[in-house]
Amino acid sequence: MRLLDVGCGPGFPLLELAGRLGPGARAVGLDPWAAALDRARGKARQRGLETVELVEGAAEAMPFADASFDVVVSNNGLNNVADQARSYAECRRVLAPGGQLVATMNLPASMHELYEPFAAILREREGEAGVRRLQEHIAARRQPVAQTTAALERAGFEVVRVLERSFTLRFASARALFTSPFIRLAFLDAWRAVPAPAQTDEAMRELEARLEAVARARGEVGLSIPFACWEARAR
Repeated sequence: MRLLDVGCGPGFPLLELAGRLGPGARAVGLDPWAAALDRARGKARQRGLETVELVEGAAEAMPFADASFDVVVSNNGLNNVADQARSYAECRRVLAPGGQLVATMNLPASMHELYEPFAAILREREGEAGVRRLQEHIAARRQPVAQTTAALERAGFEVVRVLERSFTLRFASARALFTSPFIRLAFLDAWRAVPAPAQTDEAMRELEARLEAVARARGEVGLSIPFACWEARAR
């Protein structure tokens, strides 16, 4: 089997799948983040996974020939690209006819416990213009299920099924949330870019204060993460 993980980052689920498929398979990870690929290579060596290949590149212009793979997977990778439609088309191009795509993506309601007070703060400080920027930030990375399904079908896939699930990220306090390495790596800079520059520091302090009040009242700050998993086949 020839497998491609798009947006593999530091190796999940690429390395897990390579281990399950065994030495007869070829498992390739694609990501533009060189440091993450270096981490994945180290993990692969540590686990003795000789079938794993890590490639630096973008989902919108994959450096692979047509029909190079039997399976393409992506765990929260295809919703974090500059051009989703082009990325879906590239997934279809590199898949053999009948090949399988399995992709998970977060949904628009993700972290609504943070975005709702954030929107209220922006409305108070900047009016509807600030709220629109926040809505654009959310829509850029989190599409409704029907919109993603339609885009995959336009790219040449038959969507077999869509599974929806949810989990919760829990933090003991707002301070713990905003100093979390994961939050700082994946979200904080993008959040800080939403308010007008003159408002950024004050808006973020107010957001932390409101979430801290939630933590005192409830014993935690919980951020729900609804997501969907698309299973599709190349037509």
